[in-house]
Amino acid sequence: MKEIILKVNGMMCGGCENRVKNAVGNIEGVESVTADHTTGKVCVTANENVSKELIQETLEDVGYEVVGE
Repeated sequence: MKEIILKVNGMMCGGCENRVKNAVGNIEGVESVTADHTTGKVCVTANENVSKELIQETLEDVGYEVVGE
């Protein structure tokens, strides 16, 4: 397992956190997801087959912008 931490713009509330958790959590190989709208951080624990790029694409598909790590 590996941990990927991304800085995300656009999360404004707990509903946004849930949207992020549901979208990223549906990626095959993702073990757990935490999202914090106050810090803009998304932490993902996943197996080696899950790339940072796939997580970024998934976040962008649901309306959030990845701005860093």
